[in-house]
Amino acid sequence: MNIVLFSPGEHSIPLSDRRAQHIMKVLHLKEKDDFFGGVVNEGSGRVRIERIGDGRMEFSFSLEKERRTLHPLVLIIAQVRPICMKRILRESVSIGVEHLILPVSDLGEKSYLSSSLYNSNEYMEIMLDGAMQGGSSSLPRIDIVRSVEEAIEIAKGDRLLLLDNHIGAERLSEMNLPGDRVVLAIGPERGWSDRERALFKNKGYKPTLIGDRILRTETASVAGAALALSRMGLL
Repeated sequence: MNIVLFSPGEHSIPLSDRRAQHIMKVLHLKEKDDFFGGVVNEGSGRVRIERIGDGRMEFSFSLEKERRTLHPLVLIIAQVRPICMKRILRESVSIGVEHLILPVSDLGEKSYLSSSLYNSNEYMEIMLDGAMQGGSSSLPRIDIVRSVEEAIEIAKGDRLLLLDNHIGAERLSEMNLPGDRVVLAIGPERGWSDRERALFKNKGYKPTLIGDRILRTETASVAGAALALSRMGLL
C-alpha cells in the first residue's frame, strides 16, 4: 500500500482489518504515530493513530484537498472472466483513469454479470486496492452495463477510439492527443462482433491499433491506457 484509505465517516477499524495489519506489521506504528493516508474521494494527508484497544484501531485525520486528479481517460472494457477483470480494474485504477464502463458484449459470456465480483461489491475492494497502490484517494466512476449500446451512450469524450485488430487503421502510439478527453473501447477475448464494430463506427469511433499482435483483454487494457495517456502528455 502506498496510501492507506478509509471510507467517508470511517474513524476506526477492527485490528483484523488488512489495513490495521499493514499499519502494525509493515509500518510498525503504534498509538499517536502518524502515517500517509486518506479518505476516498475526499483527500489525502496525515492520519494519526489515536487509540489501539478493545480489538479496534481509532484515527484522526488532517487531510488536504486531493492533488492527484484523475486523468481524462474513459475505458470501455467488454466483460471478461472475473479473475481477469480483477486485474484490469486494479491496474486501471492505479494508473488513474477517470471512468470505467464495463458492458456485456455480443461474443462475451453473459453469466459474468452474475459473478460474486459484482454481486458482493468485491469490485469496489479491488478498485480500492488499485487506488492505494497508485497513492491516490480518488476512485474513478464505474458503470456496469448490459450492452455496448448502453456503454456508447454513457461514454463522453473529445476523441473516440476503438481498439480492433481487424479494422484498426492508425496506431495508438502515433496519435496526437494532448488536451483531449479520450474514450478507448477494448473488446473481449473473442473480439468485437461486426454489429458492434458498426455501432462504434456510426457513433464516430476511430478504429485504432496497439500493434500487430492479438492481445488478451487485460494486456490490451493496460497497454492501451498507458499508450493513450502517453499520447495525451499525461504519462
